Amino acid sequence: MATAHQSDDETASESDLSDESGSDEESDEDTDCQPCKYYNKSRCRDGDRCPYLHVCKFYLEGNCRYGSACRLKHSRGGGKDLSASSCSVDQSTPRDPKLTNGQYYQWQFDDGGGWKDVANDHIIEAQYCLPHTKSIKLYNTPHGAVSIDFNRMRVYRKSLSVRRLDDGNTVWIWYCTVRRKWIKYGDMDSKGNPSPVKSADIESKFQTNPTSVFTFSIGGDTFEIRFREMRQVSKNKKRKVTRRPLYKQQQAGAGVSQLTSAVQNFSLGTTPQWQFEGDSGRWHHFKHRRGTSTECSVTSDDIERKYQENPQSIMTFNVKGHTYKLDLGAMTQTNLKTQHTRKIRRL
Repeated sequence: MATAHQSDDETASESDLSDESGSDEESDEDTDCQPCKYYNKSRCRDGDRCPYLHVCKFYLEGNCRYGSACRLKHSRGGGKDLSASSCSVDQSTPRDPKLTNGQYYQWQFDDGGGWKDVANDHIIEAQYCLPHTKSIKLYNTPHGAVSIDFNRMRVYRKSLSVRRLDDGNTVWIWYCTVRRKWIKYGDMDSKGNPSPVKSADIESKFQTNPTSVFTFSIGGDTFEIRFREMRQVSKNKKRKVTRRPLYKQQQAGAGVSQLTSAVQNFSLGTTPQWQFEGDSGRWHHFKHRRGTSTECSVTSDDIERKYQENPQSIMTFNVKGHTYKLDLGAMTQTNLKTQHTRKIRRL
């Protein structure tokens, strides 16, 4: 494959997980994730044409008391195929198969003839680790142009399956959206207060039962992270939640080139450019601007090299006596003296 494009969510500067202001974010439910209520009452007349799941609703919730003796299906079948549904929990099930060749991760496609490795899958992994990246498009693969939906872990408009194999030691990070910015559980909020819940706590519950609910409190308010919906739910609001791995470069001994080499093997057409958002809303390139009042200690190329080493990197630079922090994972620039934050982007 020769070229990859990624699709990002937009970001903003708010960071309180419990912020209840503003309108609902993504309050709609995915209907094709819902079990058919008529099937569960043994009277669905639509059969395979039914848009809902023909599966035991209690099985999906993880508490069917009949187990294998249940008269309803506990797997795919009828109506909408369970494995092809857009249920958010499919993006990151803890039951992923393990690797046998020593790599940290391994991306594969299956066109019906068995699972085959994806060349230069470092690029896919690097983008998958970013919470705001919803998808990636690969060009010149053996299957033509391929678009992978990371949230649903499926390939758009092709008879092609995708999966990410795991060595069992992946560190999973949980994020929540606050005003269109992905915030990591466990980080400080905008007032410097520690989060009451950490990614490791959520992951532990998820590994125990990926269809269950994780509950926590902030002040007198109770919040639920519903794994099946991938939503954080409170009394008045629903927010999107996602689960992504912490980026790790492959071991050189595993027979796989490092990320930087893989990126260099791609024909990207133009060098990616890094920009920050100004006060007027206009975007400006990172460049030295030597001899001016806004002389900067880094360039777009400097940031890109750091990003290729690790897309989750944090780096500092100076402008006019002020020190700034670039968080490439969060896509933000912060003045360490004033704590003012701006958005950055990679084109």
